[in-house]
Amino acid sequence: QVQLRESGGGLVQFGGSLRLSCSASGSIFSFKRVGWYRQGPGKERELVASITAGGAVEYGDSVKGRFTISRDMRKNTIFLQMNNLEAADTAVYYCDGALGNIVVRGQGTQVTVSS
Repeated sequence: QVQLRESGGGLVQFGGSLRLSCSASGSIFSFKRVGWYRQGPGKERELVASITAGGAVEYGDSVKGRFTISRDMRKNTIFLQMNNLEAADTAVYYCDGALGNIVVRGQGTQVTVSS
């Protein structure tokens, strides 16, 4: 089974940028859809952004205009470019992939935005 692994999290100042990576152990085309989700302290898990195998993208309302999802097929990696970060973006970010009827989830990467 293809696995996903996130990286790129860390501590960043308010207004700063980070780029997260979600690397697949196999072909990224194995997934019908790959999404970035996040869960902040005391908050529900929410969709940040997703991309389908066909390239259709979707963003959560709170990140539109600030975050961009993209992919590198040769590297089997999905990226999340996060700009103009706010304190509310502090969360553990997870990469989920729809593999048939199974959802594959990475271990998560922590993003902390300091004011």
